[in-house]
Amino acid sequence: MEPALFAKFASACALMALANSTQALAEGPVTEAERKQAEIARFSQECEKWDDWDKPAHPYRIHANTYYVGTCGIAAILITSDDGHILIDSGTEAGAQVVLDNIESLGFALEDVEILLHSHEHFDHVGGHALVAERTGARVGASPLAKPVLETGQVADNDPQHAIHPAMAPVAVGFTLESGRSVSLGKLRIYPFTTAGHTPGARSYFWRSCEDRDCKAIVFADSMSPVSSDDYRFSEHPDYVSEYRAGIERVAGMSWRCDILLTPHPSHSKMIERAAAGRLDNGMSCEAFAAGKTEDLNARLEREAGANQ
Repeated sequence: MEPALFAKFASACALMALANSTQALAEGPVTEAERKQAEIARFSQECEKWDDWDKPAHPYRIHANTYYVGTCGIAAILITSDDGHILIDSGTEAGAQVVLDNIESLGFALEDVEILLHSHEHFDHVGGHALVAERTGARVGASPLAKPVLETGQVADNDPQHAIHPAMAPVAVGFTLESGRSVSLGKLRIYPFTTAGHTPGARSYFWRSCEDRDCKAIVFADSMSPVSSDDYRFSEHPDYVSEYRAGIERVAGMSWRCDILLTPHPSHSKMIERAAAGRLDNGMSCEAFAAGKTEDLNARLEREAGANQ
């Protein structure tokens, strides 16, 4: 079958499965597995690729104790336990209210959110940290380079996008994220690792999410896109490019424990398209994601080289 025809066929099958799941929910009792699939599939009905950052999305269980509580355009991930919960990213200040509402709609108490982490230190992902910390009482964890950004609300001077991001409400940082050292809360273990490039202080995360014996390895990989202000040239910062490539390699190296890939902007890893099938352990691997980011960075450096000739 030709690739284009196969893609159309797969898309039609996903839409049919989504319609069947939705119809089943409307008609009467369904199995727990079908209900979970329909909840995930709803994400693809409500949201579009590269959707508005503050557009509300219904929350859903990704797997076991891991939930999507973000908006259509910005992911926020809640990892729960009997000892308290960990939230990664808060969205914009307006989007943070959606996140808080989503957490409560799932039946979780806001005061049980004990730890608040970040992907990268831009207002679309951490602009709501101050609001979430105030409403939940969560301790904020940040990488050494992201810490001053969160505490001042000002994007760092060495950030490639320094000139194009507005200030944010500052928030106190309670502890520092060390790459490779787990963030622990009761039995929860979340492992941050450095993926600088999109920002200097960016972090990605790995954890295991288990329901009975059904365990999935989940990676929340940072955006890692070579986006910048008009006057910034990555090629003028070779040490930074080296760190950038090292971060991409770290994500690629997670492929053996990357059953489910998530990203701060859902469209970076085709989360909305994948959700149409009622699951997220499909369609995008850490290795493929990293390969795409390598291509993006190489293309950016080639454009800069061409502009200098």
